[in-house]
Amino acid sequence: MMDYDGRFFRSLENSASGDVGEGTVFHYRQRDRIVWATYEGGGVAFGTLIARVLDDGSLDMRYQHVAADGALKAGVCVSTPEILPDGRIRLHEAWRWTEGGDSEGRSRIEECPPPRPHGAPAVRGPAPD
Repeated sequence: MMDYDGRFFRSLENSASGDVGEGTVFHYRQRDRIVWATYEGGGVAFGTLIARVLDDGSLDMRYQHVAADGALKAGVCVSTPEILPDGRIRLHEAWRWTEGGDSEGRSRIEECPPPRPHGAPAVRGPAPD
């Protein structure tokens, strides 16, 4: 079974009618076949998702968020994993708005390092002399 727990993802591309974009970061968690995540950034002020991990590792997902303009939106998505040569996960997504929009689209998100906490230095190391 795919292990999504503790992984972070960033958007690579999205259809024009989607809110997720450059700057959107997802933090996934998992218990058995249940996955949940929070996401924010770009066109999303704050969002959550919940999904079931299917036998092939794909995710049958429902998502909801507050868009950057304050609109409440929700939808459904199927995310299909691709394991990259370095072991990271890329998700190929087919999504559809169920509230707050009437379109559908495709997106790709890719595993990334955890974001730095606000105010944390970019590089940690010994203090300069």
